[in-house]
Amino acid sequence: MLYHLFEYIKECGGDFPGINLMNFISFRAMLAAVISLCVSLIAGRRIIGRLKAAQIGETIRDLGLQGQMEKKGTPTMGGIIIILSVVSSALLVCKLNNIYTILLLVTTLWCGALGFADDYIKVFKHNKEGLSEKKKLIGQFGLGLAVALTMCLSETIHTEKIVTTIPFVKAHEFDYSWLSPLSGQMGVYCTWGIYMAIIILVILACSNGANLTDGMDGLSAGTSAVVGVVLGVLAYLGGNVNDAQYLNIMYLRDSGEVAVYMAAFAGALLGFLWYNSFPAEVFMGDTGSLTIGGIIGVSAVLIRKELLLPLLCGIFLAESASVLIQRYWFKYTKKKYGEGRRVFLMAPLHHHYQKKNIPEPRIVSRFWVVGIILGVATLALLKIR
Repeated sequence: MLYHLFEYIKECGGDFPGINLMNFISFRAMLAAVISLCVSLIAGRRIIGRLKAAQIGETIRDLGLQGQMEKKGTPTMGGIIIILSVVSSALLVCKLNNIYTILLLVTTLWCGALGFADDYIKVFKHNKEGLSEKKKLIGQFGLGLAVALTMCLSETIHTEKIVTTIPFVKAHEFDYSWLSPLSGQMGVYCTWGIYMAIIILVILACSNGANLTDGMDGLSAGTSAVVGVVLGVLAYLGGNVNDAQYLNIMYLRDSGEVAVYMAAFAGALLGFLWYNSFPAEVFMGDTGSLTIGGIIGVSAVLIRKELLLPLLCGIFLAESASVLIQRYWFKYTKKKYGEGRRVFLMAPLHHHYQKKNIPEPRIVSRFWVVGIILGVATLALLKIR
């Protein structure tokens, strides 16, 4: 709104010092981060108070984890703080007629509503399972399909060649047509089908990966903030024609708005971390974790960096892989030997280390360090070819 307000003032002949600052992506990104941080800190305290008054507390199953039962009754659904901070900052600072901004706002509200429904069932319906896994997947699939169709049909985002960024190759470009078994016009349709399937898969994976990572105080918020900063930097570089040419990566017109949105995202997470760090005063719940994962997945797709996510979101990947390995190995050994066996002491992976009696703050801080290393490595790979 501020951007459009300043543009309207200039069109009307108005002029005052600093009026052109809103034209700079870097300034608006910093402003977005500060606004979302302040909203998160100020509104967070009041929202936590409301959650406590409404007795919206976390119910805990005793899994024998150190310090686990002490968290019983801690307010959940704190993801509302993140959503409020990101959306309010984006509405104030981002270009609201930009397709990237629109898609990210839709993603935030869509995933937020899905997570809220899950938390509502858990808290108010007293059903610990929450929204069924099938319904969650349908909701996430619907978002992925909407984003994929927009990528295909929007004149702003659509490109003739369906390419994405990867390291170690000339021009850092991977052409999805290489995956198509067909040629000619049918090959074009097949390529778009493959690309849409990958978009949906990325959004599903990120959303569920962030959800699985949210199992310790500050773990998901901290690692996601690092990912958000890196994606913001990548969006800024890809949206600037000079930087894109220098780094030899694809230039995406108007994609700089993703950098502004991710700055708001990172600021909101840092503000939330103030209350979510050990010992947590509030949990984000699925309202927050599904939203975080959705924003990360969609933003990576929009700036054509989705194939960098296995490295950048290595924490999410490891957490998800540990759950899948544990589940399928247990089923396999139970069928073969009559008794289920486990690879990890407990899954997701962070609980494996907790079972080894490593203090929770130490596990979280080490995961943050690993996340920062992965983020730096992702940026460094842009110069390797």
